[in-house]
Amino acid sequence: MIEPRGAAEASWPRDFTPKLVTVLREGYGRAALGRDALAGLTVAIVALPLSMAIAIASGASPESGLYAAIVGGAIVSALGGSRYQIGGPAGAFIVLVAAIIARHGYDGFLLATMIAGVILVALGALRLGTYIRYIPHPVIVGFTAGIAAIIFVSQLEDLLGITLAGPAPGPVLDKLAVLAEAAGSASPLAIALSAATIAVILGVKRLRPTAPGMLIAVALAAAATAALDLPVETIGTRFGGIPSGLPAPALPAVSWERVIEVLPDAFAIALLGGIESLLSAVVADGMSGRRHRSNMELVAQGAANIGSALFGGLCVTGTIARTATNVRSGAVGPVAGILHAGFLLGFMVVAAPLASYVPLAALAGVLVLVAWNMAEKHEFAAILRRSRSEAVVLLATFLVVVFRDLTEGILVGVVLGAFVFMHRMATMVGVEGETGDAPDVPPDESETASGRDVMVYRFTGPLFFAASSTVAAALERIGRVPPAVVLDLSAVPLVDSSAAHELASFVSRVRGRGALVIVAGARPELRRFLARVGLKPPVVRYAASVAAARADAERALRSSPSDRPG
Repeated sequence: MIEPRGAAEASWPRDFTPKLVTVLREGYGRAALGRDALAGLTVAIVALPLSMAIAIASGASPESGLYAAIVGGAIVSALGGSRYQIGGPAGAFIVLVAAIIARHGYDGFLLATMIAGVILVALGALRLGTYIRYIPHPVIVGFTAGIAAIIFVSQLEDLLGITLAGPAPGPVLDKLAVLAEAAGSASPLAIALSAATIAVILGVKRLRPTAPGMLIAVALAAAATAALDLPVETIGTRFGGIPSGLPAPALPAVSWERVIEVLPDAFAIALLGGIESLLSAVVADGMSGRRHRSNMELVAQGAANIGSALFGGLCVTGTIARTATNVRSGAVGPVAGILHAGFLLGFMVVAAPLASYVPLAALAGVLVLVAWNMAEKHEFAAILRRSRSEAVVLLATFLVVVFRDLTEGILVGVVLGAFVFMHRMATMVGVEGETGDAPDVPPDESETASGRDVMVYRFTGPLFFAASSTVAAALERIGRVPPAVVLDLSAVPLVDSSAAHELASFVSRVRGRGALVIVAGARPELRRFLARVGLKPPVVRYAASVAAARADAERALRSSPSDRPG
């Protein structure tokens, strides 16, 4: 249904009003602030180790993850279209960010992130947020599982304490081969720390589900490393610790050549960020019963990426795990996300020296669990069992993501998913004669006014290019052309130019043999479209229903008996 122009214009202020404004207008008191403060603190505790772990896994410094969570998280909550969205660095970006940094350096990555922010703002302003959500479910599941597999492989080096002669290669198979060759250098102490981290997180989750298991596990590992002076690699030994505050904002080096160079990566960041943030907002809607504003959310995500890049942070998106934690913690609105960013800044100022003792094996253990949880294993298996065609889309997306490229994986999955959808829609198309079968009337059958003088051909389903061959085959099977033909389009939601061409060819053929053609039940917009391809009076007549078309045909045949085809 086409929305009236006035209604579309009237929805602009509502669609582009941040949820923070909506919540404040509803009335925001001390009780709501207390609930948001508690939820923000809970989310900050979860985000602290996770942000550093994601940054390190992406080939960046740990503070860049904190900058993204603080600056980007505050902007997402202040401007976003969701009450509960928590923005920050996400595990889904690890592979993409690492590849961009390897190609263009960190300064080039920051430029790509800023351009991605501009793209996201434009997508939101053009109200394209709805279309991003049309990506098929098997593509999303395969894409997420592929990222999870890559994250797991990327953490094996720190998880096992393997020492490599140089940086690990990017492709999964090459990386596994290099790690296998260097497996003899694995550190039993690093393995023990990573295993203990995973065990503590799982144990806390089982005994006290509301407790911050990740932070507890990382803090215990850091305390043990500092107290026992364990010979393992830490944030301090690799990065020299983290700063105790935000840096001054600064633009990355910008030139026209540099912009063109990083533009494809900027589009990849924008696409992935848009998908991830809207998925996260949908999850929050399902948990809370609220509805987010997708276009405002994209604008906020774009602004957050620009802001994060100005402070040297990673790219930002809505994070499903932290957003779900926010909802479960009783958040009232976006103030919780703003406070989460403030708490993270406080932790950074106070506890920066202690972060130097965090072992990388512990952070690798955290990310291995993140990868395990994000893989959607049960849904992956369910799709494989449920539908062969969807299983092909799922596996193709998964394999291309793991062994080729993230963006290529999405494109391949969407294209395959579109073909599957078109095939299913085409199988729903039917063309039936009055008797219920595709008619094939022998030419020597006698004509009676009550029988074959008026023949009705009922069309069902969308008549589009994928179904045009079905329509053409059914119409070509007609043997004797009756004096009057009624095309019943009452059960047809749409007709595209390919199918309209087949209908026009059929009408031309039967009119050439003297038949009267009446189109019945077509909706007004369908009639207008058919008229544009030549199916308009006097070529065809139109009737509101099959009964009206029959009556019109019988009147016409009685008044012009000599015109009947013989």
